[in-house]
Amino acid sequence: MDKIQYLAMIQAYTGIGIGLIIGLGAAGACIGVGIMCSRFLEGAARQPELANMLQAKVFLLLGLIDASFIIGVGLAMLFAFGNPLLAVVTAAG
Repeated sequence: MDKIQYLAMIQAYTGIGIGLIIGLGAAGACIGVGIMCSRFLEGAARQPELANMLQAKVFLLLGLIDASFIIGVGLAMLFAFGNPLLAVVTAAG
């Protein structure tokens, strides 16, 4: 195949990968946050005296879940704007 075809294939597959990273990361983060917050509300309703302790842990975990999604978005942007795979094809040809 031609070098331009390789570059086009890399960019096409990279676009698909970026969509999967961001889409599945967002879906996973939203589902995880939803499940965790519903369990927090159930726990706070059953034992209101533990609500403050549980709330601190929920906020910590919310930050960690959102941070993992943001890291995924950062990696997706790395491949979108500075794809290291393109350098392999241009250097090999």
